[in-house]
Amino acid sequence: MDKKTYYLTTAIAYTSGKPHIGNTYEAILADSIVRFKRQQGYDVRFQTGTDEHGQKIELKAAEAGITPKEYVDNVAGVIKEIWDAMNTSYDKFIRTTDADHEAQVQKIFKKLYDKGDIYKGYYEGMYCTPCESFFTESQLVDGKCPDCGRECTPAKEEAYFFKMSKYADRLIEHINTHPKFIQPESRKNEMMNNFLLPGLQDLCVSRTSFKWGVPVDFDPKHVIYVWIDALSNYITGLGFDMDGNSDPMFEKYWPADLHLIGKDILRFHTIYWPIMLMALDIPLPKQIFGHPWLLQGDGKMSKSKGNVIYADDLAGLFGVDAVRYFVLHEMPFENDGTITWELMVERMNSDLANTLGNLVNRTISMSNKYFGGVVADKGVTEEIDAEFKQTILETPVKAAEKMDKLRVADAITEIFALFKRCNKYIDETMPWALAKDEDKQDRLATVLYNLIEGINIGASLIEPFMPETSKKILEQIHGEARAFDDMKEFGKYPSGNKVTEKPEILFARMDVKEVMEKVAEIEKAQKEEAAGEKYPEVEKKPEISIDDFDKVQIQVGEIIQCEPVPKAKKLLVSQIKIGAETRQIVSGIAKYYKPEEMVGKKVAVITNLKPCKLCGVESQGMILAAGDDEGNLSLVTVDKDIVAGSEIC
Repeated sequence: MDKKTYYLTTAIAYTSGKPHIGNTYEAILADSIVRFKRQQGYDVRFQTGTDEHGQKIELKAAEAGITPKEYVDNVAGVIKEIWDAMNTSYDKFIRTTDADHEAQVQKIFKKLYDKGDIYKGYYEGMYCTPCESFFTESQLVDGKCPDCGRECTPAKEEAYFFKMSKYADRLIEHINTHPKFIQPESRKNEMMNNFLLPGLQDLCVSRTSFKWGVPVDFDPKHVIYVWIDALSNYITGLGFDMDGNSDPMFEKYWPADLHLIGKDILRFHTIYWPIMLMALDIPLPKQIFGHPWLLQGDGKMSKSKGNVIYADDLAGLFGVDAVRYFVLHEMPFENDGTITWELMVERMNSDLANTLGNLVNRTISMSNKYFGGVVADKGVTEEIDAEFKQTILETPVKAAEKMDKLRVADAITEIFALFKRCNKYIDETMPWALAKDEDKQDRLATVLYNLIEGINIGASLIEPFMPETSKKILEQIHGEARAFDDMKEFGKYPSGNKVTEKPEILFARMDVKEVMEKVAEIEKAQKEEAAGEKYPEVEKKPEISIDDFDKVQIQVGEIIQCEPVPKAKKLLVSQIKIGAETRQIVSGIAKYYKPEEMVGKKVAVITNLKPCKLCGVESQGMILAAGDDEGNLSLVTVDKDIVAGSEIC
C-alpha cells in the first residue's frame, strides 16, 4: 500500500543578508512538522530555498562592487549553511536563479498573457523599494508602507498587470467553502475584510526600472515581478512544466498540504498565489498557515547596536537542539513570541537540564548501580503503574492532536509532561528505598524498566523537535526509535537490554552571568564588524534630473500650535505658518517629540504634496525629518532666523 503523501513548503528566504533567529524560526518550525509526519508514516516532500531577484539585490550588489549573481550566491550559501546547521531535513533547496525555475516563470507569464489575464499599462502610485510593492494612498498606514512601515515614494512606469479582480469572487467562495484554507482564523479574517471584500485592484507584475530579474521573453525591457517569480517556486520545485511535460513528482505531491509562511507575506500567498493558480487551472494548496514573529526581547535588532541574535551564535552557546526547543516551545500559536539570552538560560536550566537531562541521567545511573545496567521487566506491578503507563501511552495521541492543528508548542508541552510524569514516578516509587529491601529487588527492576520504556517513547516523540537529543537518549538506553504506530503499546523495550555504563550529560546547567559575558563578546564582535558602517543603511533610489527635483517645493514653516491626534499614538498634528497662510500637517513623530517641544520650531516643509488623510485628519504637506538605524529621529530645522515661507532650494 502506497504511503499517504505530504508536501510542505516554507517561504523562500530573501537573499538580502544573513538571516537572524526570527528568520530561521520558520525553517525549524517546518522541519518539526515534516519530521512528525514522517514519524506518522507519511511520504514527505519538504521544500525551502531562496528568493534572489529584485531591485534591492541589484542595489546591494552594486554597493558591494560585485555582480548580482555573485551577491546572491554568497548569501544563499550562508542561508543554506544555517538551515543545515539547524538540522532541517529539506528534500529540495530551490533558488529562483535556477535555470529550470526561470524558464518556467517565463512560460507561466506568457501563458497568463496569452489568456488575457495579463495586460500592458502604466503604474503610478506610491512605491516601497524594500518591499518592491506599489500602493495607493489609501493603502498606506500613517503615510508609510503597510507591510514594513518604511517611507514610500511616488513612482510611474510602464508595466504589465494581472487582472486580479477577475478571480476575486471565485477566491472568496473557495475561502468560504474551505475553512482550513487560511490559518489561523484571525489571518483569514484579516485577508477577507482588508483586501478581498473591499475589492481587488489589478496587480503590477513587471518592472522596467531595474534589470536583475527574469526577463519577459517577448518584451525584454521588462523583468517579471517578484510575486510571479518567487511564488512559482512551489510548483517549479516539483518539476512542473507549463507545456504539459511535468515531472511525475508534480502529480504525486501537488497540491501542497501546507504553505508555511510569516504573517507579513500572507496577502501574497493567500490572494495573489491562489488567483495565479486559478488562472493556470492548477489546484490550490490545501492550507496556508501564517505564523507569528519571533521578536528580540530588548528592542529592534541592529548590527551597530550589536544585538542581532543569529542561530549560529545561539547554537554555539546552547547547542542546536536547545535552540530548536526554545524557538518551537516559546512561540504562541497566533501572537508574537520573544527571545532573549536570559530566557534561553532559564529554559536550558529548568526544562532541558532539570526535567529531561536529569531524568535520563539518574535513571541510567540507577540501572547501572542496582543491576549492572541490565533493564528487565520482572512483572511486579503496583496500582500506580497502570496510571503511569496510561499517561505515557496517551502522550503520542495528545501530541498528534496538537500537531494536526499546527500547535507545535502545545505538542512539545505534552511530551515534556511525559518526562515530568517519569520524574514524579521516581519520587512515588523511591527506587533508592526499594534497593535497601532484599525482597523488593524485582519490584525495583520493574520500576526501572517502566522508566526506561517511558523514556524510550518520550525520546522517540521528541525526535521531530530535538533530533540530536533523541538520538543521544536512544543510544544511551540502547533503545530503538519508535514509529508512531509502535507507541500504542507499553513494553516494547526488550527486557534484558543493557544501558550504557557511562551516561552523557545531555544538558548542563548554565550560569546566566557567564553566558552574558560571552554574549558581550558576541555583541562586541558585531559592533566591530559594523564599525566600518559609519553611516545608516539607506535604500538608494534611481537618479533624478534637476527638473525632477524642481517639482518638489520645500519651504520654511514655523510651528505655531501642536497637539496629539486622538486615538493615534504615533501622530502629532501641527499648525504651521508658511508665509501668509497656515497649514495643518500630520506627522508620525509623537515618539520623538512632545507637542510643547514643537511649538516655535522652524522646520522644512514640502508644501506641494497632495493633501491626504491620516487617521481621519487632513494633512496638507510633510515635515522633513532625518532618521538613523538606531531608531533616532530629528526634524530638519533652519539654524538662522529665516522668515517662514522662504523657499528652501
